[in-house]
Amino acid sequence: MMRPLIPILLATALLVPTLPMAAVAARTDKTQTTASTRALYLQLIRQARADGRPRAAIAYLDDFDRQFPRDRDAGLLRVNSLLDLGQIDEADAALSAISRTGSVSKEAGEVDAMHGHVLAARGQWDAAVPAYTSAITADPTSPTLRNALGYALLRAHRTGPAIEALRGAADLAPGDTVIRNNLILAYALAGQKQAAAGMISRVEDRRAQGVLRRQIATEAARITALPILSAAAGPAPQTSKER
Repeated sequence: MMRPLIPILLATALLVPTLPMAAVAARTDKTQTTASTRALYLQLIRQARADGRPRAAIAYLDDFDRQFPRDRDAGLLRVNSLLDLGQIDEADAALSAISRTGSVSKEAGEVDAMHGHVLAARGQWDAAVPAYTSAITADPTSPTLRNALGYALLRAHRTGPAIEALRGAADLAPGDTVIRNNLILAYALAGQKQAAAGMISRVEDRRAQGVLRRQIATEAARITALPILSAAAGPAPQTSKER
């Protein structure tokens, strides 16, 4: 007669070594400390970019990579910092090292957005549009992405879709002056003078209204005179686009 296997399995289970509670706690503390260090360092790098110190951000990233190699968030920050410095080819190379995971995911959207930034930095506005559109699919509530899409459409002389994208960005971030100014610029380029004037009139300071009106007119004239670069064209300057 066959004997039941359960007692044997139970006896085997009792032989599995267990970590002392102190060792488990020590491992947990170390993991939490590492995660905290990583988060603080990434915050320091982001602050360096926000302060207009991209070279400092790159230096911090070089040090960060020694402690946290192949970190995805750091890789994306490196691409942005290189773009801040106008080092487009280097940014493109750094971006190629970051894998795009999934078809529609936050991670894939971040890579798509960065691809859009690189194309925009080259002045390839038409090519940047699908990259930003894909990024928005992954993160539809981001006003920054909708602003980037709207500005790319605007620079590609596609003012109708640009207005729609920028209106969506303005609805998501009604107090953002960069988005507001891009929307006014889009109205001006589309010949919708009344809509542009209406938005300018909502600026409280009369002097600021005059300054903004002149800035919009100057930028509209400049963009109108610029050619649309093809995907194979070289770099061109960019303005009024957040990353």
